[in-house]
Formats: sequence, structure tokens, C-alpha cells
Amino acid sequence: MSKPVHPDVALFEGERPFPVLASCEHFAGSEKLINKALALQAELGPVFDITCDCEDGAQAGQEAEHAAMVARVINSEANKYNRAGVRIHDYSHEFWRKDIDILLSQAGERIAYITIPKSTNVRQAEEMVAYLQDKCRQLHIKREIPVHILIETHGALHDVWQIATLPWVEVLDFGMMDFVSGHHGAIPASCMRSPGQFEHPLLVRAKTEMVAAALANGVVPAHNVTLDLKNAEQTKGDAKRARYEFGFLRQWSIYPTQIQAIVEAMQPDFSEIEDGAEILLAAQANNWGPIQHKGELHDRATYRYYWTLLKRAEKSGLKVPDAAKKAFFS
Repeated sequence: MSKPVHPDVALFEGERPFPVLASCEHFAGSEKLINKALALQAELGPVFDITCDCEDGAQAGQEAEHAAMVARVINSEANKYNRAGVRIHDYSHEFWRKDIDILLSQAGERIAYITIPKSTNVRQAEEMVAYLQDKCRQLHIKREIPVHILIETHGALHDVWQIATLPWVEVLDFGMMDFVSGHHGAIPASCMRSPGQFEHPLLVRAKTEMVAAALANGVVPAHNVTLDLKNAEQTKGDAKRARYEFGFLRQWSIYPTQIQAIVEAMQPDFSEIEDGAEILLAAQANNWGPIQHKGELHDRATYRYYWTLLKRAEKSGLKVPDAAKKAFFS
């Protein structure tokens, strides 16, 4: 009897499966806050990623020391799940190349991803990605280090469809505060918060355009932070609107109480998980040909949907039915 074919093989032969990441990305700038986030991640599991911030976290003149600290923490035993990435300085800052040099030479095998901020056009992002790739070759780092690119300027939004096709790009992040600021008062400051951030036409256009470009190119779209740090219900509401009205699959956190709110808001519906598990198990038993389930036809299109759903559920800490867990995740 032949071995059952795994869905990653059956459904994505010859192409890259869509990346399935934790739905929450938590930012921390200082060594103390990074270690607190790593301790929480060790407690909750890898249901959120941690972005160590070298852009806003480093004091002027202390950039090299800060990058070395981040590399040291990423290399430490505290980084239990290897899900800590780094935001480096932007293209206009003289230190962005040195950030990459230090981080890759000291922690290149364990950095989960590198986030690039404030690109004003595709050429800047392309140059930074090319520098990262060259440095990996020089250091004999064989892995592709995923790249996350912030879309927070007029130019980046204009070029977003090109940016989404750059090599190694895994995530496009929407940078709300810089984007609103770049409109010179045409968008009121109140639209950095809800409900304006989801209703102002310029922001609706920007978010939907970025999400469309990301999803069309196999890239994860990530939503901006909730500025109300301690109101978990506000964070949860924002994450739910971002997920179900705009198609975002991930949201930033900048305060520990926001993490669980985002994870819960973006978790798949459990009834869909149960249906998806049954459909995928039946499809695998039928060698991934079309099947009927509860009187409905299912084929490779729905299989891809449910397989992504199950991976997102598993990544967010939801229980996947035992038979599907054994068949697909063991």
C-alpha cells in the first residue's frame, strides 16, 4: 500500500505553498523587553513572533552595540522557538548595511526574518534585499532569510505590486502612523485609530491595495498596531476588522496585553477546522481527487483553502482534530 501523499506535496507541486505565520507580531526594542517577550513566548508557545527593533530601539551613536545585543539575545537559549526577527534601519540611515553585517555575522542562522522600513520606492527595497542576499553568500549562509517590507510611504504604496515580487519577501506590513503623517494633515490624526483607520477612503484604498498585492504574490499582509495599549477589547476589535473586512492575516503588537487579543481575534472558526479536517482526510484517501462532503463537491481549490486554514489553526494554538493532526502534522 502506497504512503498517503501529504497536502504540501499534493496541492503545491512545483510551487511555493503560501507562508503560514503566527497571526501576531510583537515589537520590542530594549534588551529587557525583548527578554520579557521571549519568556512570554516560551510560556504561550510560538503563537506570536517577536520583532527586535534596531530602528527605534537603538539610541543614536549606539547602533552597533544595539545590533550586537539583539544578535546575542537571538542566539541565546531564551529564543526557544527561533521566532525572533529584527527590524533594521531604513534606507536613508547610514547604518542599515552595518545592521545587516552585524546581525548576519553573529546570528544569521537563527534570525527568523528581517524587516525593512520606510522604503520610498521599489529600487530602495530591491537594493536592500540584494545586499542581504550578497552578505548571506559571503558568510556562507545557505538559508533564505525571509524579508518583511513596511508599506508606509506614498512611493512604497505606488510600487507595492513590484515590491511584493522581490525575492525572499514573506510579509508586507502596513505602517499606519508614517502613512498618515505623510499626508500632511489631509488625513486627520483621529484616523490613526478606529473607526477612522478602517473608514477613511484614502486608508481603505491603501490597505486594500497592499493586501491585494500581497495575497496575489504569495505574501502575508500584516496590519498596523492599535495605539490604545491597555484596552484589549479595542485591540481585539481592530484585529477582527483587519482580518475579516480587509483580509489581513497578521497584526502588530506593541504591548503584552495586545498579544492574546490579536491571536484570539484572528484564529479560524473551529467549525471550519472540523469540516476542513474531514474534507482533507477524505481527499487524501481519494488520492486528492474530487470528493463529496455533506452533499457538496470539493476539489483542489477547496483543499488548498482548508489546508491553509488547518495550518493557521495549528500555528495559532487551536486544537486540530486528532486524526488530521496525526496525518498532517506529526
